[in-house]
Amino acid sequence: MSSNAPTASSSHTSLPSSSSVAEKTVVVHSDTPRPKEIDEKLSNPWDGYEDQDVPKKTQSRPVRNLRLQIFSVYRRLFSVAFTINMTIFISYAIRGYSSRKVAEVTVANLFIAVVMRQDYVINVIFYVLSSVPQSWPYFIRSWAARAYHHGGVHSGTAVSGVVWLVLFAVQVTKELVNGAGASAATVAITYVILTFLVILVALAYPPFRIEHHDVFERVHRFMGWTATALVWVQVVLLTNDYKGSRSLGVALLHTPAFWLMIILSVSLILPWVRLRKVDVRCEVLSDHAVRMYFEYATPIPGAFVRISTDPLFEWHGFATIPEPGMKGFSLLVSKAGDWTTEMITNPPKKIWVRGIPATGVLTIAPLFKRILFVGTGSGIGPIAPHIFAGKANHRLIWTAPSTRGTFGDHMVDQILEKSPDALIWDTRKQGKPNMIKLINHVVDEYNPEVVCVISNNKLTQKIVYGLRSRGMLALGAIFDS
Repeated sequence: MSSNAPTASSSHTSLPSSSSVAEKTVVVHSDTPRPKEIDEKLSNPWDGYEDQDVPKKTQSRPVRNLRLQIFSVYRRLFSVAFTINMTIFISYAIRGYSSRKVAEVTVANLFIAVVMRQDYVINVIFYVLSSVPQSWPYFIRSWAARAYHHGGVHSGTAVSGVVWLVLFAVQVTKELVNGAGASAATVAITYVILTFLVILVALAYPPFRIEHHDVFERVHRFMGWTATALVWVQVVLLTNDYKGSRSLGVALLHTPAFWLMIILSVSLILPWVRLRKVDVRCEVLSDHAVRMYFEYATPIPGAFVRISTDPLFEWHGFATIPEPGMKGFSLLVSKAGDWTTEMITNPPKKIWVRGIPATGVLTIAPLFKRILFVGTGSGIGPIAPHIFAGKANHRLIWTAPSTRGTFGDHMVDQILEKSPDALIWDTRKQGKPNMIKLINHVVDEYNPEVVCVISNNKLTQKIVYGLRSRGMLALGAIFDS
């Protein structure tokens, strides 16, 4: 595999032409043999894949870990945002600063942090970057595909905002002690806001957020709303402290933080303005999965929606599965906890939705000429719309326990109809495969420009790291929210 070009091959295997791949590739399925499925008594096209060598990792372990883990694209964006802020911070510390100027920088950071999580903004980012033509150089397209790391800007500016708020708290405290500038009310509310934001940042630390996601989500929502209201009060109080001979209204109109807070507030409110309860038709596929059908919107491939039975406290995001020529979309819900189990055992007829369908990691599919999709279990959900659309030159690896038994004949037949050379691996009968070797086997034959992985967090990280460390461009969700 080479990191500088879209080719990928192991040291012992030559790349066949796409026509020869098509001739030698057949489909396997674990259950009842069908016309498009191979007889289990016959040899499989991937027999012996475990005996094949995979390319060696291209760099030493310290360099690999530094480049792919410590300085991932997400963390690079975080570092850029944080470094820019700290450069300005040091400049202020050297040259001096006023509490009003620090307040403006603080609000500006919080503004960017909130707006970078707004669905409309996310959709624009993905739209712009996924519109890069396939004729453009590969390195440009491969970097545009990192659009889903935009959360690094969110976290970088959020943490920077807290640092600036600490500086602001110190400054207004000094002013209060010296009897000039900020009022006692401004100082008091500043420390309350600072406490809230420190808690929010602490709970967003990845290990805690992943392990206690429900707690994180509720605290983030309610404490975030409260902090926003308090920042409004703080902006008004600070403006009043420094308004001079002007009226408070006139002073606010000339305060940048006032206008930033208006846009920030609209950004927070907008998804809730679009809160509604919609009809849903549920098809229980098994005791492990249900497919839900909606007609209130027809999203593009790669989008996801949030649904809830208790809109104030709990929301769950799922990839949408639109089908060409049909109104609406479906989504797959597989058993992964109490809420999803309830959806399967007692499927609803109506459910809450909010906001608009937002774009996700696979929205970048149009950037590439040849894509290898890798999905495990219900990870087929985000992949399916790209297969159904029939626009992406692709191959598919799908591993799951008893695909037909779990996800139903209709879903599997739809996949096979549009992706007849799919490699479907039944983990219940065949055991869990060595994913790196299995993917490398297909990469050697198909020569994709990119491997897109949709799985759980741990396996996604393992596969993406395993492929990228061998020089292959691999992308997968980063579970940063």
